[in-house]
Amino acid sequence: MRVCGESLVLVKCEPANLCFDQIVEGSPVLRSTFSAHKEGSVVYTEGVDYVVDHVAGTIHRTPASHIPDFSTNMLYGQQDFDHERFPGFSNHAWFVFADYTTTNGQPWARPNDQTQAMGATHRKLEAGGTFRVATYGDSITAGGEASEPRYRFQQRFAHYLEKQFAGVKVEVQDVSISGYSSQQGIDWFDRYMGTADQPDLALVGFGMNDHNIGGPEPALFQANLVTIVKMIRAQKGADVILFSAFPPNDDWHYGSHRMDRFADATRQAAAEAGCGYVDVWSTWEMVLRRKSPSSLLGNNINHPNDFGHWLYAQAFEAMRI
Repeated sequence: MRVCGESLVLVKCEPANLCFDQIVEGSPVLRSTFSAHKEGSVVYTEGVDYVVDHVAGTIHRTPASHIPDFSTNMLYGQQDFDHERFPGFSNHAWFVFADYTTTNGQPWARPNDQTQAMGATHRKLEAGGTFRVATYGDSITAGGEASEPRYRFQQRFAHYLEKQFAGVKVEVQDVSISGYSSQQGIDWFDRYMGTADQPDLALVGFGMNDHNIGGPEPALFQANLVTIVKMIRAQKGADVILFSAFPPNDDWHYGSHRMDRFADATRQAAAEAGCGYVDVWSTWEMVLRRKSPSSLLGNNINHPNDFGHWLYAQAFEAMRI
């Protein structure tokens, strides 16, 4: 199995896990950018900048490495941190991205049959022509922290659909409410979702802000999502896919540490509303079995980096329409 662009941060000379062990010798390439073709990308030298433990699937910096040391990040080692006390916080300058081959890989996302809820979407995609997708949710749904628009998960999903269905041109319009929750998704529906141009499909992703301290209980969050689905159907006539979020950094002060319950509430809302569902939560949890949250978070709090958006796309591509 070939892995491309997996992100990680490296602390001092401590080993950091890749997603998989049993790495084929000679296969790893480590660079400073998600894309190998990005101008200015730095390719690091194995044995000089880093060392690979092929059996364990780990990488560590050398004492003389040119790879940024994540221990110099302002949020490294901070516990229960309030991000407002750390202006300029970010992980982007510390990421390295790995390509490698493993003999112990596994699917990133579980197969997900959503054909019963996606009948209209399937027929339109089979017919070809222009297919419009509207994305509605929080800053993650808006593509937050992706380095380029093409790396946002919704753009990746659009490209995937174009490959799967001949003659289809997918147009994506984002109408998200960055920084807000599902309640604002209802209250401000006309101001945001109301501007979407005749979508055939709506991707709805709230939860990260709802889960914060002071947010609604999961049962109310679930009810809000069902309401949003009904509003989209009534006003736009579009199919809807709800998708779950992932756990933010455990050391962030404002997280309630209950994202598993909000992810499950998203699943239950989709079942109650009879719409599509994409399980981002399980994909992210699989990756976190070996990797640190900081290796996936652009802001070290709650935004996926380019590899994190790719993980979202894997969860979407595991869906059978």
